[in-house]
Amino acid sequence: MGHLDHAAYGWLTPALSYAMASIGAALGLRCTVRALAATTGASRRNWLLTAASAIGTGIWTMHFVAVLGFHVTGTEIRYDVPLTLLGLLVAVVVVGAGVFAVGYGKDRGRSLVLGGLTTGLGVASMHYLGMAALRLHGSVSYAPLMVGLSIAIAVVAATAALWAALNIKSPVAVAVASLIMGAAVTSMHYTGMLAVAVDVNPSDEALPGATALQFIFPLAVGLGSYLFITAAFVALSPTADERAASAAASAGRRLGGRDAPAPVR
Repeated sequence: MGHLDHAAYGWLTPALSYAMASIGAALGLRCTVRALAATTGASRRNWLLTAASAIGTGIWTMHFVAVLGFHVTGTEIRYDVPLTLLGLLVAVVVVGAGVFAVGYGKDRGRSLVLGGLTTGLGVASMHYLGMAALRLHGSVSYAPLMVGLSIAIAVVAATAALWAALNIKSPVAVAVASLIMGAAVTSMHYTGMLAVAVDVNPSDEALPGATALQFIFPLAVGLGSYLFITAAFVALSPTADERAASAAASAGRRLGGRDAPAPVR
């Protein structure tokens, strides 16, 4: 049995993974709030798509930043590229299903339960797809109880996040909710990792797949940059209230100009 180290670089990878999960959650929640306040169908759809990509990207980046700190004594680790990318696609698609269920659902309670269950199971699927993408000299097994606990955490975290999107509007409350969601999603990851056991079979045979520095690290940096750029876009985009206030002020100026008395000659 190989010795597993889940934080080979100390607190660096857990802290960075938590930051990525929290940033993705904050962006997703803000975008969902914007979507629910949108006055047109196209605007709501676009905000929900942005929310899905932000949350899905944040969760995927959290997972693989954390996995960068995962080492197994007696074997190197490589990554299956197609499976890794499939995990990213699954994360974005299932989160999209959840936020669209909330964004367009007529019955908020039913939509919340359906969206939370779908999103939570999708997050768990992304995690275990990511683990299936690992290539090492040996075999990986899982403790069923810990796997079940990790899935339950994912469903609860997803449901709580969607509830926050429906009920929390102020930026401060969204920030607090995103920190809690980030902690929940990161906890789900490390709970899932505690379910892992590796039976190492030492070998000199070359492993298939890409190393972390060849593939995972550059992709994580790219997706992290996407999150920061999206954060800037959301911060600079006016809210529905700000647009309404601006339109009212503009209308008032026009009305004032028409009603002003003509100058005395």
